[in-house]
Parts: sequence; C-alpha cells; structure tokens
Amino acid sequence: MGAFRSQFTAPSWQHVLVLIMGCILAPGKRTVTACLRMTGRTRDPGFAKYHHVLNRARWNPRALAGIVLTLIVARLVPEGAIVIGLDDTIERRWGRSITARGIYRDPVRSSHGHFVKASGLRWLSFMVLAPVPWAGVVKALPVLTLLAPSERANTKQGRRHKTLTDWARQGIMQLCRWLPERHFIFVGDSSFGTHDLVQAVKQHATLISRLRLDANLFEKPPERSRHSLGRPAQKGAPLPKLKTLLSNPATVWHRICVSAWYGHKQNKELEITSDIAIWYRPGNTPATIRWVLVRDPEGRRDPQAFFSTDVTLQPAEIIALFVRRWQVEVTFAETRAHLGVETQRQWSDKAIARTTPVLLGLYSLIILWAADLLTSASSPYAAAWYRKTHLTFSDAIGAVRFSLWVGDISARSAPHRERDKIPPERIIRMAQALCFAA
Repeated sequence: MGAFRSQFTAPSWQHVLVLIMGCILAPGKRTVTACLRMTGRTRDPGFAKYHHVLNRARWNPRALAGIVLTLIVARLVPEGAIVIGLDDTIERRWGRSITARGIYRDPVRSSHGHFVKASGLRWLSFMVLAPVPWAGVVKALPVLTLLAPSERANTKQGRRHKTLTDWARQGIMQLCRWLPERHFIFVGDSSFGTHDLVQAVKQHATLISRLRLDANLFEKPPERSRHSLGRPAQKGAPLPKLKTLLSNPATVWHRICVSAWYGHKQNKELEITSDIAIWYRPGNTPATIRWVLVRDPEGRRDPQAFFSTDVTLQPAEIIALFVRRWQVEVTFAETRAHLGVETQRQWSDKAIARTTPVLLGLYSLIILWAADLLTSASSPYAAAWYRKTHLTFSDAIGAVRFSLWVGDISARSAPHRERDKIPPERIIRMAQALCFAA
C-alpha cells in the first residue's frame, strides 16, 4: 500500500489502512461498520472519521487508478502490448438519495426472450487482461472504473448526458496518457464496436470488437494519377455484406483451432474468412479495419464477425484477444461474491462514486499480493466432496486473509521463544468473524 501514501494526508492514511484491512477480512457486507468490527474498533467513539474518508476527505480515485495500472503493468506486463478489456455492469441500488441511479436492462437475469429491468448504477470498468502466474490463466484486473449516470439524472441536474461510448472514449484516452510509451489494445463487446469510437481512438490505440454483419464495407479508393480530377475519393467500390458471404459458395474458408471458445470449449475448431476493408458511415471519416467472419462447423453458434483497427494483426490473434475479454464477467461475479460489491450502503454522491471503484481496484491488489504467497504449485482449497484442481480468487483472498490474521505472529516473535501465542483479542475477532458471517 506504500505506493498510494502520497495521495492522502497523514490522518486519512491511517484510516485508509484500517478500511482496506477490514474490506479484506470482512466475510459479508462491505460497510464501514463491518470493516471496523473486523479490525477491533467496535468501541471507537470516533467511528465517524472513517466514514469521512469516503464522503469528505480530499483524494482523487482517478489518481489511485493510475497507480494501480503502473503496479499491474510492472508486475505482469513488463513488455509488449497492454490488453485492456472494457465492459459495463449494473450495481443494483435503490433509494431516492442516489442521484445517478437509472433503470437499465439487467444483463444477468434477462435473456433473448425475457426482458428484466433493474434499478441501479451503471459502471464502466477498464481491466488489464494478463496471465497471472499463480493462477495459470488470464485474469481481468480492474484498473479504472467510471460512473456513467443515467440520462434522467443528468437532465435533472442540468448536465449534458454522456453515452457509454463517450465514457469509453474518455477512459481510453486517460489510460493512454498514463503510459504514453506503451501500446494499448482495447477489447470490448458490440456496445463499443461503433464507428465514432473507432474514429476517436484509432490514432492512439488498437480497438477490437464485434462488427455488424450488415456493416458498410468498401474497397480501398483507387490511386490517383496526375490526370485525376476532383476531390480524392474516400472509398472504393462497395463490398458484399458479410452476411451474404455466409451463403456464397465462392467464399474461401480457413480452419483454425482456438484455445478457448463459448461453453468452456477448449481447442475448438472454427472456420474463418478475413480481409482488409474501408468501414464507412456518411458524415464520418472512413476507417481502415481488418474484419474476421467466424462460423461454427458444428452449427451450435450463430456466425459472428469481429474487427480490429490494427490491420497487421492476424485473424487468429484477433479472435484470441477477443476471447480474453470473457474474463471481465468472471471478475464482476467474483467481486460480488468475495468483495461485497452491491452490499455497501453509502448515500452521498462522493462516497458512491468512490466505493465501487475502490472495491474493484482492491480485487487487483489482492491478485498482486497473492503472487507473493502462492505459486503454480500451491494446492487449492478443496475437499473430498469438492474437487478443485486450479487456484481461483477465493484461494487468493484466503491466502491474504490468513497472512493478515496470523502471518505476523511468527515474524514478530523473538528467536528464543518456543511457541507462538495469538493475542486474545485477535482470537475473539476471528471467532466473531466466523460466528456472524453472513
């Protein structure tokens, strides 16, 4: 935590350390009072000062996000391109005091034929998609999380409404400014596969997303000669729609094998076709992209298309990078299950805007701390009735909690002592955490 010391005053810093430790140790809700209970401060008459860290103290969550990005990149991505997954999630919250609240489609409970509304806050999160050595898989580590207020909330407060694409553009530009010497690859779903976002970021980073099967694609404009008249052409002849290529017998398909696919499929064979084209929309500057059309030989999934603003990437690389973003949903689920996202109860605007990004950032810090405690040879927490072969985030937070509960006892004991004694007050707190776990 020393990397964040410069962002807080001395009194606030001591309170921050208490809250962070309480967030890690608390087994249920992540309220300020739950954090105080876990750290043995139930009798502290000055409990309000811990609330002030979130709703009054002067510190910038965005500056903390830049530090988290630096720590993750230095530890997990020291060289090469930095792959960032971006996606939005709904934090279900109710109450008139929550001004940024809106009514959205619940992505978890809804399906293609069933629409479920949810009241809550919309967050847009940017996560580093990098292999974690102790887990042996790619993890999505949250870095920057932005609150996207609803249109009704912005109208009520007299502010210009920003769409999800607007927030994505600002977040992408912010990450690129933090590490201008590194190349970023941003991977998002169809919500971010827009022509406007491509135009805004194509000079600064690579964007990979889904592409509509009826997108307007064109050939490159013909080269001009000294006899050419008029303004230079922005596009060439129109290309067939991607959906027509599926039924065209002249389409040349190539078979590839991807390491991961839908339904936890491994070593899945796919048929693809790809090319470079000009993506054009009236009123916008054309963009050069590489598109990839994918179909399942077994016919279990509908055909889909992807694109990349970096035309030098191979089709298999584009698919592999897009598959990485599925870990974003895993991170959202694990933060809800293990870090209590959606259980906090702040009502002030400042505390609401700070708490969820901090909890998501804490997920990344736990992954990094676990790297000092776990290795690929470590055994996961399993049982005879629960066969578990791979380390997950529950093992990571368990290792960090164990280190906080008992790890410093032996470290502080004198060399001549034969047995280590756990302080009685700590035993009581551990028993209370077990007895009152929700």
